[in-house]
Amino acid sequence: MEEAAAQNGSAGPGASSPPARPPATPEGMALAYGSLVLMALLPIFFGALRSVSCAKSKNSSEMPETITSRDAARFPIVASCTLLGLYLFFKIFSQEYINLLLSMYFFVLGILALSHTISPMMNRFFPANFPNKQYQLLFTQGSGESKEEIVNYEFDTKDLVCLALSSVVGVWYLLRKHWIANNLFGLAFSLNGVELLHLNNVSTGCILLGGLFIYDVFWVFGTNVMVTVAKSFEAPIKLVFPQDLLEKGLEADNFAMLGLGDIVIPGIFIALLLRFDISLKKNTHTYFYTSFVAYIFGLGLTIFIMHIFKHAQPALLYLVPACIGFPLLVALAKGEVTEMFSYEESSTPKEAPGASKEEPTAADKKEK
Repeated sequence: MEEAAAQNGSAGPGASSPPARPPATPEGMALAYGSLVLMALLPIFFGALRSVSCAKSKNSSEMPETITSRDAARFPIVASCTLLGLYLFFKIFSQEYINLLLSMYFFVLGILALSHTISPMMNRFFPANFPNKQYQLLFTQGSGESKEEIVNYEFDTKDLVCLALSSVVGVWYLLRKHWIANNLFGLAFSLNGVELLHLNNVSTGCILLGGLFIYDVFWVFGTNVMVTVAKSFEAPIKLVFPQDLLEKGLEADNFAMLGLGDIVIPGIFIALLLRFDISLKKNTHTYFYTSFVAYIFGLGLTIFIMHIFKHAQPALLYLVPACIGFPLLVALAKGEVTEMFSYEESSTPKEAPGASKEEPTAADKKEK
């Protein structure tokens, strides 16, 4: 997480410096950081709730992507290579052309993500006699017995209406790069990530969060790579909120920002704990609410430290210990540590939360 102003371009030798930006007011900073915290909590809370029904879905277009321990171990390495590659691209090639390509890419992804996000809510507004027709997009490879499905996506007329509405936001983002359009796409990406990316067990979550803890600390404190990419990257990969909104209104340009990774990565762990809560069949969501409060504490601590030291902070430095430590302490107090670490999710929908878990888990461990 970091403070960043809109990029005006650096003045070259002998050129006149741009006018100094007035410092943000305490009210403006409080509004900006408070809004970022609220925007971070929304996709985690609703994405976690939607992940429960997603785990039970038999629709191939809505089935979650399961992250295994091997995936979790490799992720920080892949993320580091990607980050460094982007940094070198911005140093070697024209930033304008790179951002143009990225804008087109995220324009398409953003429309699809936003459409999927608003679809359940929009369904409530359609009248009962709405002429809703079913469609299926199917791409196959080969023929006969060797035919293989590449894409099998089912949708209906209501989904097409949502896609049209999302396209309006996409055009707005593409033409204006307005911070509100950026945030709509960013929230959609975050909610979809929390909903559709599932950790298969708590140990995998600890591996993923631990690896990205080191990744975040190294690339923020050890180098200027992450901060440079975050400021150069004109794509909805971060939530932003202006600190000068009270002075300049919607045209404000002095932004505080929060990367989507600081939302999605802890979010998928929090969602896992919600599904674990449901599997216990105790009609309580103790671990979900504990980790949710832990996330608020960690993010608040990040903002406090950043404000004190006036330097960009790796949010996962504070979020990871909080999101893992708080639920683990609760599990120790309740004597449920064994149950927590033995809980296992399958990539198939039949292993839905709430199903019998102890015997399959033991079997899975023997297979491994």
